[in-house]
Amino acid sequence: MAGVVAAMQVGKLPPALPELSQTLGLSLVQGGFLLSLVQAAGMLLGLAVGLMCDALGLRRAMLAGLLLLAVASTAGAFASSAAVLLSLRALEGLGLLWVALPAPALIRRLVAPERVSLRLGLWGMFMPLGTAASLLLTPALMALAGWRSAWWVLGLLSLGMALWLRHAVPKDKPRAPGAPATAAPWWPRLRLTLGSRGPWWVALTFALYSGQWLAVIGFLPTLYAQAGVAAFAASALTALAALVNAAGNFASGRAMHRGVPPQRLLWLGFAAMALGAGLVFGLGPQWPAAVRYGAVLVFSGVGGLVPAALFALAVRLAPDEGTVATTVGWVQQCSALGQFAGPPLVAALASQAGHWGHTGWATGLACVLGMALAASLPRRP
Repeated sequence: MAGVVAAMQVGKLPPALPELSQTLGLSLVQGGFLLSLVQAAGMLLGLAVGLMCDALGLRRAMLAGLLLLAVASTAGAFASSAAVLLSLRALEGLGLLWVALPAPALIRRLVAPERVSLRLGLWGMFMPLGTAASLLLTPALMALAGWRSAWWVLGLLSLGMALWLRHAVPKDKPRAPGAPATAAPWWPRLRLTLGSRGPWWVALTFALYSGQWLAVIGFLPTLYAQAGVAAFAASALTALAALVNAAGNFASGRAMHRGVPPQRLLWLGFAAMALGAGLVFGLGPQWPAAVRYGAVLVFSGVGGLVPAALFALAVRLAPDEGTVATTVGWVQQCSALGQFAGPPLVAALASQAGHWGHTGWATGLACVLGMALAASLPRRP
């Protein structure tokens, strides 16, 4: 639930983007950067924050992230300029990082080993569930009191979630008798993580997935607005696309729990994303809208097999117990790089061509590279 609340900070922007673009005079490419700016912290600091989470305590790190989200979102409700809103958006990205990075290692600590894959499949749902919830909630709040009300409500929700997590999740394990008073030095953990093949493999694969997913899902409300679809209906359709991604994550966790190899799930997920995006952006306007929307659901739903498999592999391929959060931090850093670059790249292609037709080629290339990486899945030493 903490992950879902944090992800709602990402999902609150797409419904507000058309209004903010009109109010602030943003171009399509600038809107793409506003959409992806929340990933700037992860892109720049993912590995460093992962090291800090391993050293300072997983539960404490998640609490700090939720409190930072509460402060940044509430302050954003008072923003009077685009520059201030952009700066606070980057701060929200840092809070999201502090929530997302410790969670897989904390789940691994709290859950029986035979159920880790299943629970990580549930964790993989946090981003699509949070995005979908925010896509539905934000338009309703905007209709009542404008976009600022959404920033207010999500700030208060983050504060409430911090209080709940503090009560519900056990404290970080105390230091064992005779153990050193300080955490292991950061440099050996960093060298061990970046010197291992597994973290690099998972990180690059996640970047190829996350960049195209955010680009397609994030611009759906804009596409619908250009087609004359009402704002609430556009947000509801986009929310459903995010929800089916959560279902794909859950199915992936169940499949791995029953012994299906993660490599097979990655192949299937990337193949479906290539097919879905190709149909979404390749079919002409003469095709029924239901067919193109069905392709969106294939892209997001079957594509949801990918992140859950990668979260499980990140935990499995971490060099040792003390580098799980560091490994996830590196994965998050590369994932954020993909999410930061994906929306502006897609927007630039659409602006240059005057239509969205080239987007399918860009996502298809990312899927081919993802399938190639899946074929080279490293074995744990």
